[in-house]
Amino acid sequence: MKDDTVNLMRARRLGVLTQHEMIALVHADCPVCRSEGMSAHSQVTLTHGDKSVVATLYQVTEDWFPIGSVGLTDQAWERLDLEDGALVRVTHAPPLASLSYVRERIFHDGLTDAQIRSVVSDIVRGAYSDIHLTAFVTATAAKPLATREVISLTRAMIDTGDQIDWGVTPVADKHCVGGLPANRTTPIVVSIVAANGLLIPKTSSRAITSPAGTADTMETLTRVDLDRDELRHVIEKEGGCFIWGDAVDFSPADTAIIRVERALNFDSAGSMVASVLSKKIAAGATHVVIDIPVGPTAKIRNRLQARELADLFRTVALTFGLKLRIEVTDGSQPIGRGIGPALEARDVRAVLKRSPDAPQDLRDKSLALAGAVLELTGKVPEGDGIAHAIETLDSGKAWDKFLAICKAQGGVFDPPVAKFQRPVNASRNGRVASIDNQRLARVAKLAGAPDDKAAGLDLHVKIGDTVCQGTPLYTLHTETIGELSYVLNYVKSNPDIIELTR
Repeated sequence: MKDDTVNLMRARRLGVLTQHEMIALVHADCPVCRSEGMSAHSQVTLTHGDKSVVATLYQVTEDWFPIGSVGLTDQAWERLDLEDGALVRVTHAPPLASLSYVRERIFHDGLTDAQIRSVVSDIVRGAYSDIHLTAFVTATAAKPLATREVISLTRAMIDTGDQIDWGVTPVADKHCVGGLPANRTTPIVVSIVAANGLLIPKTSSRAITSPAGTADTMETLTRVDLDRDELRHVIEKEGGCFIWGDAVDFSPADTAIIRVERALNFDSAGSMVASVLSKKIAAGATHVVIDIPVGPTAKIRNRLQARELADLFRTVALTFGLKLRIEVTDGSQPIGRGIGPALEARDVRAVLKRSPDAPQDLRDKSLALAGAVLELTGKVPEGDGIAHAIETLDSGKAWDKFLAICKAQGGVFDPPVAKFQRPVNASRNGRVASIDNQRLARVAKLAGAPDDKAAGLDLHVKIGDTVCQGTPLYTLHTETIGELSYVLNYVKSNPDIIELTR
């Protein structure tokens, strides 16, 4: 007979936030750990009632932590739905067969559909530690996924998350593969498309390798952490939305993978395609426009890479019956002026409000992408999309729809303003020959973006502009003087982020 009292420990809430990682803390002299042979960094299963999680075990040697207790991070505490003093069973986590598949992919050939499904299922149920996730992300980036693996990964991501069916067609969506600072076209495109009576349930991510994602930017303007029921209410009321995709759990495996990619500061083409399309399909989209910026310092460096990525997108989309249109765009320099959540939000509002000082490049690109969506969905004839998008924007309909969506999501906010601002000036006369997107994005991140919503930079020049010595090239925005000093030191050691020629 099984002894229900074995391995029970008194739970203590640590009050520690670790985002998604589950951590359990015990005393080094804990009798359960000694008898079971558990040591620091062991994977353990924590069980309370009918709920369980897999956590990484850490040990304390000091007397302040009582023997016989297990301390849990907030994430583990909430997943187990615990109350103070609850008893939790601590056991070894069962071996993960799927980890052998990850090792196999590192050293041998690709994975089968069943193997990929096993890996994704284990990720979703929380059985993978961050170390395991890092191994999987690296294994699929160092050796690119084959097309059949991308299809399998996409299908597994869809099947292990929530899905929604709007009961109508077309349902539109739009996505940019990233790698270009600012480029905050999505809120403008959604407003134009929704103002034309189409459904566009746009879920967006936070920054992965950039100073801001669409969710980071929109969070300075309205609430973005809507659940599925709230999403449905907003879409049924206004036709469009600007929400953080992780909040609706359409692709929970992708959420875990992106978190590790963010920490590693890279992603791969195969995982990107699976990530994007799994979320679009799960969110009920039937027609999707994909923006692929191409430039020497963008994520996609040349037309050949863009064509290969576009072909992969099309092949996977066709497998799932998704209608796709690829727009290869100029990625030689940032789109818009602000780089960082609040600064990008300011540019978005300026375009939608038709302000005289709105960034023209952001307006033009948004109109082109909105026009592509209108044409792809059959809302307007081929070739009429941009003209129709211009009419929607210039008439004020897009601004009205933007405000209506924000109000439906919880209100309209004013973006914050940074406490410290400092211009970075041209060291000599010259013409702007190039702008390094990656290093400029690093400047914005060192300034504090995206965690500090007001942080980032304002870009004052474009390629081809003529400047005089002392002319501001960009202005830094930071929340602390320490961050300002730190980023200024980086700028001084990288004077050619914006290259000038005579």
